[in-house]
Amino acid sequence: MAEETILHYHDVALTTEDLRALRGDWLTDNNISFWEEVLEHEDLKRYPGVKIILLRPSMVMLMRQVEDESMIISALPDLRKASHIFLPINDCDDPREAEGGSHWSLLVVGVRDGVAFHYDSLMPSNDNVAKTVAAKLFHILGRTSGWRYLQVPDTPQQINGSDCGVHVCMNMEELLYRLLQVNVDSNVDMKMKGSKQNAREFRIRMERKLLQERAQA
Repeated sequence: MAEETILHYHDVALTTEDLRALRGDWLTDNNISFWEEVLEHEDLKRYPGVKIILLRPSMVMLMRQVEDESMIISALPDLRKASHIFLPINDCDDPREAEGGSHWSLLVVGVRDGVAFHYDSLMPSNDNVAKTVAAKLFHILGRTSGWRYLQVPDTPQQINGSDCGVHVCMNMEELLYRLLQVNVDSNVDMKMKGSKQNAREFRIRMERKLLQERAQA
């Protein structure tokens, strides 16, 4: 039986399953897409000159699974004009498996500097997958050499088996805010040392936002 849709928020349709996931389970693709939509429409839109792209989990899976780069390019936003690209990484290898995989992490690519930063809350679980995605992305951007991949060593680590997706959303928000506070050509500290995060409180915040939008719909 299909899950009931409880909220259409821009381009994502959230279901009762997505709401349950926010209350302590492994986050769904929709949960992460929802938070990306929130960041885009409440934060990024206030900076029209900024070229930061938040790719959805489905787009990242497309990049991993499709060999035809022309097909990938036609399905994605124009990545060549971006300064930074955020990519939620899932270790699922089968695109036919709904909500597949067992771990989320975050890849942030500085296009101009040619650096891919990987934030993994259960290091080094997604290291190989993230490297593969980074290589594919730089190839699409026409940069087959001269780029670097960095596993960020001070990424906050999760304390249970279900908060990886929450860490992706927390890290995405924190790093996006840093990038939005400086000039596009300025250097930004992409390390996470001293980052104060609370996954439980962030889950509550995400759920509260979903319910607030549902009440206003």
